[in-house]
Amino acid sequence: MQKINKNVVLALLSLTSLVFLLFQLYYYKFYLSQKNGAVFSKVRGSQSGQDSTRWHVVRKFLALISSHNIPVYLIDPLILGLVDKDIEQIRSSPDGPSPECKYFCAPRDFTTFALLDKTWKHEVGLFRTAEKMGFQWLKIINKDPRLDGMDDLSGIEIPLHYIFKLASHAIHLVVFYERSGNYLWHGPLRLKQHMDRKFVPFRKLHFGRYPGAYEKPELLLVSIDDLKVQIPKNPSSFLEEMSHSRFLECRYREARAFFQLYPDDASLDAVEFRKKAKSLLHLAALTLNNLGVKFWLSSGTCLGWYRQCNVIPHSKDVDLGVFIRDYKADIIPAFQKAGLPLKHKFGKVEDSLELSFQGEDDVKLDIFFFYEEDDHIWNGGTQAKSGKKFKYLFPKFTLCWTEFVELKVHVPCETLQYVEANYGPDWKVPVKTWDWKSSPSNVQYNGVWPVDEWDDVIQIY
Repeated sequence: MQKINKNVVLALLSLTSLVFLLFQLYYYKFYLSQKNGAVFSKVRGSQSGQDSTRWHVVRKFLALISSHNIPVYLIDPLILGLVDKDIEQIRSSPDGPSPECKYFCAPRDFTTFALLDKTWKHEVGLFRTAEKMGFQWLKIINKDPRLDGMDDLSGIEIPLHYIFKLASHAIHLVVFYERSGNYLWHGPLRLKQHMDRKFVPFRKLHFGRYPGAYEKPELLLVSIDDLKVQIPKNPSSFLEEMSHSRFLECRYREARAFFQLYPDDASLDAVEFRKKAKSLLHLAALTLNNLGVKFWLSSGTCLGWYRQCNVIPHSKDVDLGVFIRDYKADIIPAFQKAGLPLKHKFGKVEDSLELSFQGEDDVKLDIFFFYEEDDHIWNGGTQAKSGKKFKYLFPKFTLCWTEFVELKVHVPCETLQYVEANYGPDWKVPVKTWDWKSSPSNVQYNGVWPVDEWDDVIQIY
């Protein structure tokens, strides 16, 4: 009898232990894993639990934003690069099942989405729901540059980035704002002093090192790894845009200091010239953009943007730069069709080309073509009456976006070096008397055009 009792007791103990173990597994899997992201079951076709963790985190994030009717779209460069290779297949079967977790299971620390600010009200409820789903979150705010101007430097802060972290994966939500140049802008990711810099590996983020400017994307709803998500309709174009998206703000604080030393010209002639210059720049940008020709603010127009956030009223023209590799024979006909007749053409495609078009009244548009050498970049100038050639040397530079007279345009990223090369260390001091042959700090004599070429390289209309 005593032996039977021992067996029964042992059996009961074993059964109880088994039930308790099963309960612990159930509790860990369906409560702790959702709360802390500790464990996820593998996704069909994935290689490891870590792969499936990424997919599950993305799925939970999409469920979170869907429950609050927040429209987001995928801008993660790694995933979009993979999607772009299969874009035709994905487009043709938007609802088809995925044979394997190919995209959202790809190795990475983050998945990046975009949010248009005007499509969402900043609801506290989102973050409460996120916490209930096990997410930790971080909100990054900074000053709103859209409210900056000559009369006021805004101190209003707006949300720029959100990080949602679950398990070993994080979602980076980039907030895009529409600006007056009819484009989208996102701000930099700058952590406040009190923020946890170990929350995620911030240096690995694809967005936030610099502000960025983008065209408004056309979106496409697709199914990727059995998850419905919006993506840019042309992923390759978005990725190309992303690689050249860096944005520079106008320096309003420095411009205000400049005008305290040198009061702005508020005369009727100055106001009228700026109005005409703005109109001419908008027309030139439209014409060159339609041709697919990349350009930037150059010479006095670039100086005006950098020094005083406006057109210099005594400059009397609009100056643009174009790399000679981007030259197209359609440029002259396109400007003439736009109502800007050719005023003069100096040089040739192989050497020192420059074009000048006549705008409204006496305002003209000058387009200087730049040539790249191993260690510098240069553009040329020609004196019509003598055939003398001049060369203007600049340190190598890259192009960034900015906003100028309500227009999204390029400027040299290394603006200070560009301006100093052209105008010297005293560029902050206005100069109303300017000789293009001798005043620039970077001008060099470059010989004389052969007389038998004058008809081709010196054309005045």
